[in-house]
Amino acid sequence: MPISRRDLILSGMAAAGLPTLLAACSSDERAASGPSGSPSSTGAAATPGTAGATTLAATPACGDDDGPTLAQTEGPFFTSGSPANADLAAGVGSGTRLSLSGTVLTTRCDPVKRAKLDFWQADDEGEYDNSGFRLRGHVFTDDQGRYQITTVMPGLYPGRTRHIHVKAQAPGGRPLTTQLYFPGEAANGRDSIYRKECEVTMSDGPGGGKQASFAFVLEA
Repeated sequence: MPISRRDLILSGMAAAGLPTLLAACSSDERAASGPSGSPSSTGAAATPGTAGATTLAATPACGDDDGPTLAQTEGPFFTSGSPANADLAAGVGSGTRLSLSGTVLTTRCDPVKRAKLDFWQADDEGEYDNSGFRLRGHVFTDDQGRYQITTVMPGLYPGRTRHIHVKAQAPGGRPLTTQLYFPGEAANGRDSIYRKECEVTMSDGPGGGKQASFAFVLEA
């Protein structure tokens, strides 16, 4: 029986102590509103492997024809022009710290070097910063398609479960917009946008924090 790309990615990341999930997700996001947070200063340019304590695993091989990660809409709170920043949690005084890492691959199983990943999310009280770039920022993958950021667990606001928004874009390619979700959340079942296949895989991190991983697949 042939080994799928999912199995190879899971085994490769597990060997290095990193959980991961290769996911494809698709849904419509309804408009929502919420109070804005306060702006914060921008962070330093992102370098995979420096945002958290975990060493990134090498990009694993893959061998089947799994499709790309499918899109979800960006919602009402996207702001263009985010800073290059691997530490979204810098200057955020509350919330459980979260290290999020993974890979970006093409549908031909090639790692995507210098893919741009633009993240935005609510703080632990469910508030977005719509006037600055608090808990907003982008990073680029390394030569093996790996990325890593430090952030906080997003909070809840009416109608939505916990989630992180992402735009993933290969150099010269079209951006893929999607959302990442968290396993075991009571609000998952009440959120019509939530998709289980868009869940990250989580584990406990140092100092009471959390670690999560997710692998994006982009059209070649």
